[in-house]
Amino acid sequence: MDTIGYVPGPMPKYEPERDLLGYGENPVDVEWPNGAKIAISFILNYEEGGEHNILHGDDRSEAYIWEKSGANTEVLNGRHLMSESEFEYGSRSGCWRLIRLFKEFGWPMTLYAVGTAFQKNPEFARACVRDGHEIANHGLRWVNWAGLDDKTQIEMIKQAILTLEEASGEAPVGAYIGRGNIKTPELVKIAHEQLGYPFLWESDCYNDDIPYWRDAEHEKDLPQEEKKGLLMIPYNYVNNDYKFVASSPGPGFPGAFVYEDYLKNEFDQLYREGGRMMNIPMHSRILGKPGRANALRNFMKYISEKEGVWVCNRRDIALHFKKKFPYVPGKLAVKKLG
Repeated sequence: MDTIGYVPGPMPKYEPERDLLGYGENPVDVEWPNGAKIAISFILNYEEGGEHNILHGDDRSEAYIWEKSGANTEVLNGRHLMSESEFEYGSRSGCWRLIRLFKEFGWPMTLYAVGTAFQKNPEFARACVRDGHEIANHGLRWVNWAGLDDKTQIEMIKQAILTLEEASGEAPVGAYIGRGNIKTPELVKIAHEQLGYPFLWESDCYNDDIPYWRDAEHEKDLPQEEKKGLLMIPYNYVNNDYKFVASSPGPGFPGAFVYEDYLKNEFDQLYREGGRMMNIPMHSRILGKPGRANALRNFMKYISEKEGVWVCNRRDIALHFKKKFPYVPGKLAVKKLG
């Protein structure tokens, strides 16, 4: 299942059209609950135990997103003590530090959870649901899906849904696969429909500061009233803590103080604009390190002192948006009348 380096050819079915215009000069007023000026979505990518490892049937150890990232750290056909240990830090220590931090503020987050990773740490999986955090689908394994055919992807997504439900007690209603291909968002929706499980949102996109609808290609021949569309809640890399470990030379965060300062600056701009959402992507093995967690806590304290800040999970964003802007084929958002 290792598809690193694979470049997929044309795949016309399920491919979305490009949209370079979006909402344009005057985006819709999302009208966040209780008059909030901004929605803050904290997202913990939980991947530890689902990454490349020969013990998982792969031909290599993971070389991506850890403290010494880069292809030169990759080990083929063997285990890698440093890489494995870094991922274990996330599941043994970092995840618990972060869950304690969110308990301190009483805020929810969304877990981009890898199925096999949650399966290997059911105590943490259950604690997330216990504390009111949302479980979302980050795939069955945290490996490159780019060259996988539709059927294989759908089956892996379905297995991930069931595995996450079994491990945590909650079935995901949203997804961010991250290492998929251009067809993956729609295949996630199809997988949920085949299982008969509800589906609210997909986040494999980075193209806006507010949610939007896109048409689902597999629904194009249905009567208008039967089409449900695909609600996209954009994600981002700009605030992603992986920049702490980005290979040099690169656009990484050289220190926790730079990370904290950037988060505050992005918050201030979006807060001033109003009606936007802010993503804060996290990893247990990265932001779960003490100095970085402290920088995150400083940022959390900063926004906790502002009025009109809605800290929420992505499920709540989806439910709010769907209520205010029900799906209308061919439209990004049309406000419900009345």
